[in-house]
Amino acid sequence: MERDEVDQIERVINHELRERFLTGAVDRAVLLQHGDDPAIQPGQLLVRVFVPAPDRPEDYEQTLAAWQGAHQAGMDNLRRELSLRLPAARLLEFTFDDPGADAPRIAMPDDGSLAAEQMSGREIVTTALSLLRANYVFPELADQAAIAVEARLAAGEYDDLDEITLTELVTSHLREVCEDKHLALRLGGGPPPGPPPGRGPEPERREPKDHEARRLAMRQMGRLDNFGIRRVERLDGNVGYLDVRRVAVPANAGPAITAAMELVAGTYALIIDLRRNGGGSPEGVVFWCSYLFGEHPTHLNDIFHADTGETQQFWALPYVPGTRYVDRPVYVLTSSHTFSGGEDFCYTLQALGRAQVIGETTGGGAHPTRPFPISAAVHIAIPFARSVNPVTGTNWQGTGVVPDVAVPEAQAYDTAYAAALGHVLAMEDVPPPIADEARDALAALPATERG
Repeated sequence: MERDEVDQIERVINHELRERFLTGAVDRAVLLQHGDDPAIQPGQLLVRVFVPAPDRPEDYEQTLAAWQGAHQAGMDNLRRELSLRLPAARLLEFTFDDPGADAPRIAMPDDGSLAAEQMSGREIVTTALSLLRANYVFPELADQAAIAVEARLAAGEYDDLDEITLTELVTSHLREVCEDKHLALRLGGGPPPGPPPGRGPEPERREPKDHEARRLAMRQMGRLDNFGIRRVERLDGNVGYLDVRRVAVPANAGPAITAAMELVAGTYALIIDLRRNGGGSPEGVVFWCSYLFGEHPTHLNDIFHADTGETQQFWALPYVPGTRYVDRPVYVLTSSHTFSGGEDFCYTLQALGRAQVIGETTGGGAHPTRPFPISAAVHIAIPFARSVNPVTGTNWQGTGVVPDVAVPEAQAYDTAYAAALGHVLAMEDVPPPIADEARDALAALPATERG
């Protein structure tokens, strides 16, 4: 499984833990796959839940036993839900976040009792192809891909495969025809299952009934990774730095984005690090970009919807909370891992001449994508539209965003920082302490980046 998929599933699991257990009862969960731990076999996942540890290691056994006695019902319910919604998580452990190999743990492997409630691999593939034909942005290509996969299905290539192997294999076969990195069969399916037979719904697990409740639930989950905003920093020389790992929807992330932009509002130049940005919301891209333009109308992007033939336009917002960042240079860092909404972010700024892109050519996925549930355990991500930049008339699909300054990913930060410091030192009326900071910071960079 790719890292972004593991991260997404891990966020969902941690959200479920906070919903299922009382505040303070668990610390966090990690999702591990084959190669991360000797106990994990190919095709398996391990969910390891860390619980609060006592002060003394000699109390570990007694504390863990007491914790189990207080939370057995929640543990059983989590095991059942994983068996239905993430069957590959054959292993579930509860332990302490202690690097010692002797830390006690409670193991709850999947006993296989719910296997009959899962769709077969053949049913999953057949349903996925039906959804592909009905929703893919290029219908003729969808039919070609479906025919190719159906031939493999008839030959038995997908029989008796675990969920990880099945989803990865079908995805690779679809991409052989479509050459679309957004198109994927993935783990994680539809709405969570109901309570076990014979039990009523647990109050804390009732699903939100309305849009506002769902939005608040998503916002709560988004807080677990700060809506993708990993770092906000003022670097020496009064240069702003933002490390943005995903582009969250502004309805949830708006206050966090506003706060981040306010913290760099007084800097002389800004570095936006998208080297680990795997994508996100087009509306989120608009919200971020709006801070970098004035109040005048700026056409950012268009999205053509194949099902309706309509084109949705995206313009910079005439109003944003807080302070805009205008008339100062912006440097955007990219890598081959920058993808989808992250590419939209840097492509839009590059096309409008608002930022210099520094780093590697990006992944090359320009099609807006929607998840279509197949079962409680699997969904298919299908591109249903395509982006059309109003400046270039095209997009970055397949080609990626080509940087203005091409350097290896690891050198992008130093290259951008050197350029930003050069700008600061070329400015007039820079206070002496800041100019000294800038000179010292520039001297500390590798000679190749200082020019």
